[in-house]
Amino acid sequence: MTRSNDGFDEIRDFYDRKYYAVIGNDTRLPWHCRSVARRFGPFEGRAVLDVACGTGEWLSYFREHGARAVAGIDLSERAIDACRRRLPEGEFHCGTAETLPFATAAFDIVTCMGSLEHFLDKPAALLEMRRVLKPGGLIVLLVPNAGFLTRRLGLYGGTQQKAVKEDVLSLDQWQQLFAAAGLRVEARWRDLHPLSRSWIIRGSPLAWPVRMLQALALAVWPVRWQYQVYHRCSVSRS
Repeated sequence: MTRSNDGFDEIRDFYDRKYYAVIGNDTRLPWHCRSVARRFGPFEGRAVLDVACGTGEWLSYFREHGARAVAGIDLSERAIDACRRRLPEGEFHCGTAETLPFATAAFDIVTCMGSLEHFLDKPAALLEMRRVLKPGGLIVLLVPNAGFLTRRLGLYGGTQQKAVKEDVLSLDQWQQLFAAAGLRVEARWRDLHPLSRSWIIRGSPLAWPVRMLQALALAVWPVRWQYQVYHRCSVSRS
C-alpha cells in the first residue's frame, strides 16, 4: 500500500532515519493529550484508527480505555514496528494516508494528530478518513495554526519536520479544507503541550523564563492565537 517515486520516498527516509532514529520507552500519553482524549470518549466497544500513528501512544490510550479494536498507519516502518510491539492485537500498516488499506465505514473514531500538515495530498487523505468512518462517527484532527501569535511575531519558524514538508494554514483555511472533504467542525480545543516541564526547560537556561511565560500565555490566549488546535469533526449532512 506504499506509494513510491512520487515524493513519499524522501519523506519516509526522513522519518525512518531522523525523526524516529531513537524511539524511547515512555509509553504513557502526556497529560495534555489525555485531557483532550476525554473530550471525545468514551471508547468502550469502539473501533479507532489513528492516521500517522507514530509509535502508538494515542492508540495505547484508546485500547486501555476500552476500545474494541485499534488500527494505525504511518509512513515510517520504524514507527509501525514499535506499534506492533506495543499493541500486538492491533492492525498496523506502513503506508500513506492518501490510500488507506481499510474497509469503508470500518471505524467509529478516526484521529490524525499533528500530521495532516505534512501530507502531500491533504484533500485525498481527508476523503479517505471520511470513507473509513462509520455513519455517526467522529474525526479528530490536530493541526498547526498560521495565526499562532509567536509565529506572527517572527519568534517561531516551524518544527523539525519542515525539512521535508510542513504546510501551516490559518484556522479559516483549515476549516475550508475540511468542508471541501465533507467534514463539519463541531468543536475546537487548545493544544497545551507547552505546559510541561520538558517543554519549558528545553534549550538554553536563559530562555526558560520566556518559555514559561509563553506556556502560561497559551493557556489563556484565544484559539485564534494558539500554536496548534484540535478540531472535532463529523460528516456534514449536506
